[in-house]
Amino acid sequence: MGNRHLNTTLRGALVLSIAAFIAKLLSAVYRVPFQNMVGNTGFYVYQQVYPIYGIGMTFALSGLPVFISKLIASVPDLSRQQQVARQVYRWVWLLAGGVFLGLMFGAPWIAAGMGDRQLTPLIRMVDWMFLLMPELSVNRGLHQGQFNMLPTARSQVVEQLVRVTVILVAAAWATRHGWSDYRMGVWALSGGTVAAVAACLVLPRWRNSEPAANQPIHHIGRRLLIEGGTLCLLTAMMVLFQLVDSFTVKNGLVAGGASELAAKSLKGIYDRAQPLVQLGLVVAVAFATSLLPALTEAQRQQRPLAFKRLTATMMRIALIIATAATAGLISLMPWVDRLLFGNTQGAVMLAVYMLSIILATLIQTYNSVLQSQDGYRLTVVALLAGLAVKIGGNHWMVERFGGIGASWLTVGGLLITLIIIWYGSAVELRTGVWTPSFVVKLSACTGIMVLGVRLLVWACEMIWPRLTSGRLLDGVGLLALIPIGALIFLTLALRWRLLTIREWLTLPLAKRLLRFWQRLGQIGGK
Repeated sequence: MGNRHLNTTLRGALVLSIAAFIAKLLSAVYRVPFQNMVGNTGFYVYQQVYPIYGIGMTFALSGLPVFISKLIASVPDLSRQQQVARQVYRWVWLLAGGVFLGLMFGAPWIAAGMGDRQLTPLIRMVDWMFLLMPELSVNRGLHQGQFNMLPTARSQVVEQLVRVTVILVAAAWATRHGWSDYRMGVWALSGGTVAAVAACLVLPRWRNSEPAANQPIHHIGRRLLIEGGTLCLLTAMMVLFQLVDSFTVKNGLVAGGASELAAKSLKGIYDRAQPLVQLGLVVAVAFATSLLPALTEAQRQQRPLAFKRLTATMMRIALIIATAATAGLISLMPWVDRLLFGNTQGAVMLAVYMLSIILATLIQTYNSVLQSQDGYRLTVVALLAGLAVKIGGNHWMVERFGGIGASWLTVGGLLITLIIIWYGSAVELRTGVWTPSFVVKLSACTGIMVLGVRLLVWACEMIWPRLTSGRLLDGVGLLALIPIGALIFLTLALRWRLLTIREWLTLPLAKRLLRFWQRLGQIGGK
């Protein structure tokens, strides 16, 4: 039974990983034409308010559904599962209603805190999507708790497709008709609510009728607040850091001597980092959060060896993916920046920000493991400490060092969070996961990949100087260099046995890859 649940959950992890990749790809890609159409200032207007939407979307898409799926998975029969869903639904409605009223009436004060009162109608537009959060989160959580990941995956992709369409149509219409950046922002942010409606329509309805005998389940409200709230906060971690930036970066730039217009433009450049970080995080985070039911099942059945093996596999794969993505983005940042946004403004600032991919991946992976063990206090303390660093120093760093100061404070805050979680975790979560041999091999794979990519970049720039200034040529170069870099990393990882055969086999298409390498005589044995 345990193996069947594990296999089912691993397949579900793959489904959600694919859906998350598609959704995050859409979420990242649309920002390119969007920024190109509306410019840095228009991008600033949108990104200032986006974290509020991002928090609500994270709660409805991954935070609350994962918590609810944990509750559902612990209940044996369908009747009780739906009873749990009904009770959670009522509590989530109270939460969503409170947030809705707070944002609707508090929008002028929030906009003033961001240093731009013209953002008030944008905040109120985003607010409407919170009314759909109960339906989305409970419905998704119920299906995931029954090890059925397809409804969540389907609704996730549909939601992003609809939202991206609304945003790009609004941007194109605004550009053509000469709308102000703020009017454009209101219509672009309406895509969140429209998309949430579309997601509700494609999700299978769960039965919400009261049974004949309804036995209340005790402490659901408290668990939702403590466990669910903790999981949501950690899932929305990067968005919370972005929210701090919304209140401090533009204001810090103005305090440092920049004009209002220049500060808005610089904040728009700084926000280019967000889609790149999303792409770097997507596979590792989707894999980690999707394995939470399996970890819970192993913990509940008291199978410590299976739990430890699954945990170690998850952490190693997450770190490998995050490290390779971070190194690749940093190595190619000037080309990536110019290809996507038309120039290399802020390339160093963005490269520093990319370090957050590794830290955020490890934090969220550790959080998934701790959640499966009902560990909540540690993650809350760690996140609050990291946010305190960001909140306390961000304005000062931006005022004195510009946008790169905010990038370093994001990395610093995440590092503090990770250190606290790591030191506070059980010994088995700190030892035996990343052995010295694994760390050395990973560092060598990454270093050789970076060196190889940089040498190729240098060669291209020497042979074809125009490659340093043309967006089309940047694109051609990246299409060649990214696969080459990935091939270098993968070849070394296989040759040096960075992962065991069993760990490789948890990845999609790994069986065919390993057979190919075995035929070549590159690897053998277990």
